[in-house]
Amino acid sequence: MNLKTLALAVALLALAGCSKQAVEQVDTEAAAQVTTVAVAPQMFEGVVSAAGVVTAAPGADWTITAPEHARIVEMPKAEGDRVKTGELLVRFEIPSLATDVTTHRGEAQAAQAHLDNAQANVTRLTTLVDHGVAAQKELEDARRDLNEAKAALAQAQAALQNAEVAASRTVVHAQFPGVVAKRAHNPGDMVEATSSDVILRIIDPAKLQVVAAVAIADLSRVQIGKPVRIFVPGGDEAEKGKVLTRPAAVEQTGVAADVRVSFSEQTHLAAGTPVRVEIVAEQHPNVLTVPAIAVIHDDEDTFVMVAGSDNQAHKRKVTVGLTTQKLAEITAGLKAGDLVIVQGQQGLPDNAAIAQSQSK
Repeated sequence: MNLKTLALAVALLALAGCSKQAVEQVDTEAAAQVTTVAVAPQMFEGVVSAAGVVTAAPGADWTITAPEHARIVEMPKAEGDRVKTGELLVRFEIPSLATDVTTHRGEAQAAQAHLDNAQANVTRLTTLVDHGVAAQKELEDARRDLNEAKAALAQAQAALQNAEVAASRTVVHAQFPGVVAKRAHNPGDMVEATSSDVILRIIDPAKLQVVAAVAIADLSRVQIGKPVRIFVPGGDEAEKGKVLTRPAAVEQTGVAADVRVSFSEQTHLAAGTPVRVEIVAEQHPNVLTVPAIAVIHDDEDTFVMVAGSDNQAHKRKVTVGLTTQKLAEITAGLKAGDLVIVQGQQGLPDNAAIAQSQSK
């Protein structure tokens, strides 16, 4: 092989190597997989979310304590038992109360006997004065004694009535149908007449409500009678209710205030259950909404990624109105029919190639 032929061969090999390198450097970008939803007008409900607790309605939660230092003689109901109106709940033994009733009853009987004698004496002296046998002064003294006897009897009867009322508190009967929510003592126990020494707690499960702590900034959006959805934390199914009361005044330094919510139907939840409530505040018909996860915040700007007909993602600046945990109202920047990316949009650059599937 001569020198000219060798040089030609080397040149051909070099050309082939350069050609191969150019092919290897061709960039090929795969389309990003995204999920989209089509924007359509619908009813949007603004909600006020708050944490709450299931509690008994006023008058449906009764805590029983002793009227004074006493011993429990009888307590037939166990925790969880249902009770009917009028059923025996607790019987106390308080010897001093029984003694007081006996003492005041004797005083009332003595006062009645004194009154009877005074009345008979006035009747007798009236007859004698009419016949000129007795002096008028004797009759006046008898009448004075009669009036004093009447006053003494009234006082004795009042004292007896008070003693009997006090004694009646040694027996406690159910004031309404309900369930024993707590039983802290047993027969034979000595108990004190303090609010901390609870004997029984009775709750009417048919009259449960929710007390929700609503942020003061949201109170103006809460109206009596508005629908409410009640969720157990971690649960998806909601019980229905409505706003029953809202506070007429709030603490100046407070951050939240209690709103009372009633259940539309009898609830299966127990008193004391923590819940989350969504109070319907505003209702905007025929507005565009997107899933809240589709909204991206970039400094002061808010935008969504829209899938175009060119199979590319386009960054679209939007104006957001009301929001909930799941939805955001879009007041500007979108039109009906736009395909908004709801999965795969994070970190996706503007005009990126996409392969989309539509969410059902």
